[in-house]
Amino acid sequence: MAGHKVPYFQNDAGHATIEIGVKEFMCVGANPPFDHPHEYLDMGAETEKVCPYCSTLYKFNPALDASQTVPAGCSWNSQAA
Repeated sequence: MAGHKVPYFQNDAGHATIEIGVKEFMCVGANPPFDHPHEYLDMGAETEKVCPYCSTLYKFNPALDASQTVPAGCSWNSQAA
């Protein structure tokens, strides 16, 4: 699989809220093989969005770049087979 243009995030630790530095992203739930369908989410004009599969609340934080999260470690990169 080629690299993503839209960042992907995971929530293995079960955080109620994850701050991210983008408004368009993919949520995978937990890391594979325990992931849910990879859901494209767009906050639009809002500053937060709830994933309809895992109920993680994502909040936009403009101080973060596209790969940073608070808490740290919630970015996800697919591994080529």
